[in-house]
Amino acid sequence: MDIKVGIVGFGLRSSLHRYIHRPGAGSVVSAVCDTSERGRADAAEKLPEALVTGDLDELLASGIEAVLVLTPDHTHREVVTRTLNAGIPTFCEKPLDITVEGADEILETAYRTGTRLYVGHNMRHMPAIRQMREIIESGAIGDVKAVWCRHFVGNGGDYYFKDWHAERRYSNSLLLQKGAHDIDVIHWLAGGYTTSVSGLGELSVYGDVSDRRDNSDRRMGEWFSADNWPGSDQRELNPVIDVEDVSMVQMRLGNGVLASYQQCHFTPDYWRNYTVIGSAGRIENFGDGPGDFIHVWNTRTTSGFNEPDLRVEIAGDAEGHGGADPLLIAEFLKFATEGGFTQTSPLAARAAVAVGDLGARSLRSGGGALDVPELPADVVRYFEDAQQRVVV
Repeated sequence: MDIKVGIVGFGLRSSLHRYIHRPGAGSVVSAVCDTSERGRADAAEKLPEALVTGDLDELLASGIEAVLVLTPDHTHREVVTRTLNAGIPTFCEKPLDITVEGADEILETAYRTGTRLYVGHNMRHMPAIRQMREIIESGAIGDVKAVWCRHFVGNGGDYYFKDWHAERRYSNSLLLQKGAHDIDVIHWLAGGYTTSVSGLGELSVYGDVSDRRDNSDRRMGEWFSADNWPGSDQRELNPVIDVEDVSMVQMRLGNGVLASYQQCHFTPDYWRNYTVIGSAGRIENFGDGPGDFIHVWNTRTTSGFNEPDLRVEIAGDAEGHGGADPLLIAEFLKFATEGGFTQTSPLAARAAVAVGDLGARSLRSGGGALDVPELPADVVRYFEDAQQRVVV
């Protein structure tokens, strides 16, 4: 019998339904909830046999056995606590929430109810990241001491400054919506979580663009154009823009590793670059898709650029973030039905939110370092034990 899966929010990430609702998957999308008329229309067209509703209570009562929450970031706390309280194994799209307090409420609800919680950090399934982690775990660069990530978001104006993402009240900071991926990867590659964070950032370009439009009647595919370049020539930006278009945070991890994340939304190119420096070498990726390469250096050079000692070709395919999305959904469905350990981690998701949220607070208040608040020890143990202990 196929597991019945519900989806809450049928927008951009609704494409994940393809990996649930297909022959041989062992699952079917049986219900969709979206508060917008367009979202419901799209769901009815793509999933004609599913219940489509604007009422979350109706979806929760429909007999679903698992649920994907794909709603805008600022709604995660409200929706996910309801699905968890209803006892339905829940997939929450990243970021877990837009504040550390909201993320903590979600974790505490999962702990209290014993309902399985999974967070959609799909980059943990991306071949580029998995291969970098394997190189690190092999000991090829010694003990990790520092991690740097530069994210050149060449499509940032079209992706994030023409809808709700541009407003703090909905996204808090693009250190969350966009940066949560990379911050989670930094933690995963470094083998620890941030304990202290400081940040700097500015609204450097898009705040000066006067061409504005309410785009609530459209979706990204209807306004996206590579001709919107340079950033100062962007058109039809969101009426309100109060998030930064360039941000950077410094992190001190609990295991002593130092890390840095830089994000810019008006670059001409679009890719992310990780550098991991160990006690005996370093690795760096040049591109993050199939056919790109990870370079490994172990030989000292006295000047200039040195050819790497090892070049590792990145595997994967072009579907769903290098093949990560199908693996993400398969892992969630297995976890929802069987439990057990997963590559993704609610604790790691909370750690990424903490850096994004506190990093934004720091950069908006002078750049001073802020300490990440600790979770209760029993909540930490619960998630470290794969959510096995049910607390009534």
